[in-house]
Amino acid sequence: MADKLDVASTFGTNNLLGQMGNKFAENVAVATGGELELELHEPGDLVPTLEVFDAVASGAIDAGWDWMGYWSGTVPVAQFYGGLPFGPTSEVSSSWMWNGGGIEIIRREYAKHGVMVFPCFIEPQETAGWYREEITGPESYDGMKIRISGLGAKVLTKLGASTQLVPGGETYLALERGRVDAADFAIPTVDEAMGFYEIAKYNYFPGWHQSASWFSFIMNKDIYDSYSDERKAQLHLACQATIQYTFNRLPAEQMDVIARMADKGAITKRLPDSVMERLREAWGEVLAEEMAAKPVVKEMYESLQAHQAKVNAWNALQSND
Repeated sequence: MADKLDVASTFGTNNLLGQMGNKFAENVAVATGGELELELHEPGDLVPTLEVFDAVASGAIDAGWDWMGYWSGTVPVAQFYGGLPFGPTSEVSSSWMWNGGGIEIIRREYAKHGVMVFPCFIEPQETAGWYREEITGPESYDGMKIRISGLGAKVLTKLGASTQLVPGGETYLALERGRVDAADFAIPTVDEAMGFYEIAKYNYFPGWHQSASWFSFIMNKDIYDSYSDERKAQLHLACQATIQYTFNRLPAEQMDVIARMADKGAITKRLPDSVMERLREAWGEVLAEEMAAKPVVKEMYESLQAHQAKVNAWNALQSND
C-alpha cells in the first residue's frame, strides 16, 4: 500500500503555480514507483494559505507547496529566496541553490522550525505588475495601493506606496473591488489564467523585484527524517526533474501569452528610466538595512554574489562580443 502525504498548497490548481505542485507529485510517484503519493489540497482546504508553514512545523499537516517568500516573518532570509530585487537570472539562482551554498543555508534555517524544504520550481523573472493607470515617474507610486510581497514591497514603501500581501486567490477580487490599484503576482502564463488584464490593462516590465522566484515543497522534518536514504534520494530526484521542466517550458512561452493578452486589450510597457533609477536607489537602502539587521541575510547575499561572480567570469571568457 502506498504511503500518502497530505499537501496544503498555497496556490490553486487553476494556474501554473499550483499545477507545478501536481507536476512535482507526478515526479515523486515515478521516482518512487508509486510507493509515495502526494495529495495536493486547494488553498484553504486544510489550513489558511498563510498558515501552511506553521502547520507543517507543528505536524498539524504533513507537507505544503508554497512560494518561499511567504514565510519571511518566521524565516527572514526566505524572502531573498522568494524574490531578490535586481538579482541574478533563474539559471544562476538555480546553480547557486544546488551547487553554491544556497540549499545549505535555507535548510539550516528551516530546520530550526522542524521543517524540511525542497526548492523544486524556479519561476523566470516576473512582470512588474498590472496597473489601472500608466506609470509616468517615481511619483506615480506615491499613495498607490498595490498588491506586492517580499522585498519588492519594502522597496515600493520607500516610494510612498501602500503595499498589501493579498493571497493569490484573492488578488483578482482585490483589483476588481478597488482594494488595490495595482497588483504584482507572477509571470504572464500565470497572470493570464488569473485574468488581471480584464481589470488593469497596463502590464509593466521589467520584473525588477523578482529576477527569479523559488517555490518549494516543505514537509514536517520528523516525517522526512523517518525516511530511508533511498526515499530521500527519490525526493531529490523528483525535485530536480521538476526544476528542469521549468527551464524547458517557460521562457519562450511567455511571449506567446503576452501576444494573446494584447489581443484582448492588455498593454505591455516598460517602466520609465527615472522609475528604474529610483527603484535601484531604494533597493540599496533596503538591502543595507536587511544585512545590518540579520546576519544570515548578509551570509546568504554574499554567498550568492560570490557565486554570480564566478558565473560572470565564465561568461566573459566565452563571450563572442
